[in-house]
Amino acid sequence: MRLGYFTMPVHPIHRDWVATLKEDREAIILADKLGFHDAFMGEHLTDQAENITNSMMFNATLIHDTKTIKLATGTTNLSQMHPVVVAQQAAMFDHLSEGRFIFGVSPGALASDAEALGILEQDRNKMFAEAIDVILAIWEGHPPYDIDLPDNRFKVTTARTQVPHIGIGWMGKPYQKPRPEIVGTVVAPFSPGVVLMGKRDFHPLSANFLLTKHLKSHWDNYCKGKTEVGAKAEVADWRVARTICVADDDKTAERYGRSGANNPYEFYWSQMLFKMNRGKRLYVFKSHKEQPDSEITLDYVMDNCVIHGSVNKVVDQLLALREQIGDFGEIVYAGMDWADPALGRRSMQLMAEQVMPRVNAAIGKSAAA
Repeated sequence: MRLGYFTMPVHPIHRDWVATLKEDREAIILADKLGFHDAFMGEHLTDQAENITNSMMFNATLIHDTKTIKLATGTTNLSQMHPVVVAQQAAMFDHLSEGRFIFGVSPGALASDAEALGILEQDRNKMFAEAIDVILAIWEGHPPYDIDLPDNRFKVTTARTQVPHIGIGWMGKPYQKPRPEIVGTVVAPFSPGVVLMGKRDFHPLSANFLLTKHLKSHWDNYCKGKTEVGAKAEVADWRVARTICVADDDKTAERYGRSGANNPYEFYWSQMLFKMNRGKRLYVFKSHKEQPDSEITLDYVMDNCVIHGSVNKVVDQLLALREQIGDFGEIVYAGMDWADPALGRRSMQLMAEQVMPRVNAAIGKSAAA
């Protein structure tokens, strides 16, 4: 099982923007040194707590300060930019990083972003679907492109202005062939979108918001999509994100990751609970459809969504997670604000150097048996 990193990120709004940007960079540089496979960075235009406005721009600052980690958009919000712009920026990033790029995509869920851009009343899921089709057509095509897909608002051509012999009218293709890995973050239980991901060989990342009992629904739907196109689903393609706090002892983990005053995990989940409630998306936290909203408290969410403890305790919880949902390719560690930088770094270090080797040793013994 690989180890990945995903951060939105979420910082207290009183913190200095320069300081939080430096901290976000430091976390991914540390993840690279610790051997994390990939790091996904979120983006929002109008959220003071979630401070990255363009994940690709942010990740570009990390290319030469990291060595092996794959740098992923988590996500590029496709309703917010023309697909020509996204296709060319992503292709260039893939070349700058010499293939250390994962293209994470979504429509863009933050309503205030959509309002600021004047697209609040538009169907952003449809805009997303149209944009990804055009991006792939650009990467697969050649000048003058003449992309005019049915029921798609984006028409792309350079026929009137191209000058082939000096390169005008040409759009670049990615470094990776035929394209970078495309990953979609999945939040809703039983999401039908995962079936489409399976059909198109986009890979699912199950969000850390989801209750454990609903995670398998993503894998089942991904397999369904693969089967419908005559392909086999590969376990390595499924990423599962969890909120994890590892400390040298259970008492420290309880204080920093669960019940201590001003702990960053409580801050993170208070933000998420408010935002999901405001967006009428509390269903992501519910154990069953009929569960009353009044039961979805901060304590309830943290009890169900935070894995915390000493190394042995976290190992046991991750193995129990795998036992419940089945095999998956990557556990994705959710990044938090470093309220205590030493404990924030130590949690990542213990996760990489002690938790994962023990988890993989246990998986190996299980497979051998």
